[in-house]
Amino acid sequence: MINKYRWYEKVRIYLGIAVFLTFILAPFFEAFLVSLRPWRKIISIPYEVITEGMSFDAYFSVWQNVPLLWLYIWNSFFIATCVTLLTLVAVIPAAWAFARFEFWGSRTLLTSFLAVNMVGGAVLVIPLFKIMMNLGLLNTYWAMIMPGTAFLIPIGIWLLRAYLMRIPRELEEAAWADGASRLYILWRVIIPIAMPGLVVVTIATFIGAYSQQFIIAISFNSSQYLHPLPVGLYLQSGGSLSAWNEVMAASIIGVLPVMIIFFFLQRHMIDGLTAGAVKA
Repeated sequence: MINKYRWYEKVRIYLGIAVFLTFILAPFFEAFLVSLRPWRKIISIPYEVITEGMSFDAYFSVWQNVPLLWLYIWNSFFIATCVTLLTLVAVIPAAWAFARFEFWGSRTLLTSFLAVNMVGGAVLVIPLFKIMMNLGLLNTYWAMIMPGTAFLIPIGIWLLRAYLMRIPRELEEAAWADGASRLYILWRVIIPIAMPGLVVVTIATFIGAYSQQFIIAISFNSSQYLHPLPVGLYLQSGGSLSAWNEVMAASIIGVLPVMIIFFFLQRHMIDGLTAGAVKA
């Protein structure tokens, strides 16, 4: 195999990757350091990366100061899971239809999906609030699940459609010639082949659903027993939870489930991305 990069080109590439990773990982690293520092050292000047008295005490005391922390984490996980499942139910047949069938307005509709995603969630809060109120869904899980699903369906359709377009049509035509129905072809032929692409959509949807909960939950829910983690921590800040090291500890505890899921599924996600990049 011919090496197409010279040594100085490799140096530039790795330097660029290092700078990119530094900007991405630095906030998480700082959050972890803050969670280990004593309160008096967090606001001390000059700034010190490693300080005296660093410990994991905040990870234990936060459970006492925020008794509902476990419930906030569960709510976040439950909402993200429901949003992911509902998004997949809508995305799979829609992506297949856009990938296989030519119908009037299909390209315009696909473009409109992206246009909707360009609109910030804050712009749609008031209209969505009126819709949730008219449906009687305020202060319920559905008030947070339905908007989250609506926001993530467009990008899911685009991701899965790109993968489905690379599956040979001959497989579907052979099943159709054998008398299989459209639903049978989708369930028995397309979905098994498209499983790597579905893994990518599932992981991306779950991460998106887990991270976008704040503005939706704080606008459509006032019950403390239904708050996801971001809203729960926000409302506790300045009250029972006033130390920044405990805030950071609770944030890291809340992010940990997503990090574990991504760690174990990252190989499948990479396989799905690379498989979708090669024409079948």
